[in-house]
Amino acid sequence: MKKSFLLLAAASIAFIASAKTNNDTTVCFNVEPPMHCSNCENKIKKNLRFEKGVTKVETSVPNGTVTITYNKTKTDAEKVKAGFSKIGYKARPAKTK
Repeated sequence: MKKSFLLLAAASIAFIASAKTNNDTTVCFNVEPPMHCSNCENKIKKNLRFEKGVTKVETSVPNGTVTITYNKTKTDAEKVKAGFSKIGYKARPAKTK
């Protein structure tokens, strides 16, 4: 019985993990005013993680970028971008090299 339960649990976790990655989209933004310290970085990370659909927030102070991964079935890039204004930043798509 335990083996059946563990097998079912493992299969469920694998299914959920694969479903999550299929709907994830990543977008990179530059912010104004520019991030210049860890406090700026933490403010962005702590607040944007509560935006609906956001699954991951990465920041780079030296590059001045914020990379956000979100579930495209729950939100879109424009809604994520609007989340920056709630914390006093203006976001624009980052230029890719």
